Amino acid sequence: SLFIDLAKRNNVLDDMQHQTVASLSRAYQFTDLQSFLDLYYQGSNVLLVERDFYDLTMAYLKRAHDEHIRHVEIFFDPQAHTARGVPFDTAVNGIHSALVAAQDAYGISHRLIMCILRDRSEEDGMGALEQALRHKDKIAGIGLDSSEPGNPPSKFERLFARARDEGFYTFAHAGEEGPPTYIWEALDKLHVKRIDHGVRCEEDEKLLKRLAEERMPLTVCPLSNVMLNVFDKMEDHNLKLLLDKGLCVTVNSDDPAYFGGYLTENYAQTSKSLSLSRAEIVQLARNAIEAAILNSKDKETLLLELNSFIASYDR
Repeated sequence: SLFIDLAKRNNVLDDMQHQTVASLSRAYQFTDLQSFLDLYYQGSNVLLVERDFYDLTMAYLKRAHDEHIRHVEIFFDPQAHTARGVPFDTAVNGIHSALVAAQDAYGISHRLIMCILRDRSEEDGMGALEQALRHKDKIAGIGLDSSEPGNPPSKFERLFARARDEGFYTFAHAGEEGPPTYIWEALDKLHVKRIDHGVRCEEDEKLLKRLAEERMPLTVCPLSNVMLNVFDKMEDHNLKLLLDKGLCVTVNSDDPAYFGGYLTENYAQTSKSLSLSRAEIVQLARNAIEAAILNSKDKETLLLELNSFIASYDR
């Protein structure tokens, strides 16, 4: 486990609640988002120097390369690190260096998205945004994540207005555990370009219609949703329903090391459990390209690659 290796390298293993791979594995039994976040923040404690952030990011990118992923859009939470005394630059430079190295080695393009922790104050988030301004060459967008209940998107309306003024793309986790009203707020108060998760939109017919008409992307994370008990089992997931209603649904891996599968496994389990047709699987891949933070030329290049791959199965 990379967690154990980093803890040993930084001489902090004795401070960790989970000191073996077996202990960590047993901890991966989540009841909800907060139970995951509790473990996630514990895991962050092993990340102390730039090399740690590089190694963690590169481990993910090597796995992405093995799964033939061509473009990644990665989230990071600087407030979880600066609160521990780790400099903002240490985190962003380590992650960015790995992304550049993977682009050179594997041809994987990338965008880095800095997320604001919604369970902290807007003032605290503004501090993170101020630091991000020095790294506009590395950070493409600003997102909103962490525990939804009691932390509506509207809490960060001023921060997101500032982010847009500074030229950042904006995104928000909404409608995973939070109600459909959080999705409305993300759209109308934060003016986001994409909704992360968003599965509870099903509860609001007017919202469903709007999302479909606007082709507002939803970054749905099926394995995560089941692991965190958003749905009891994969067969109950509403991804197919949302796809059938014309929404721009995409399949994503969330935090794959915690949730039992990277992107391919999310596609495989979703396809099997929901009996997705080949056309529906292809549509999900097309939606992902449509939703990406890429220019038209780069999107067209990826679509051509996808079409070529699909055609190879028809020969």
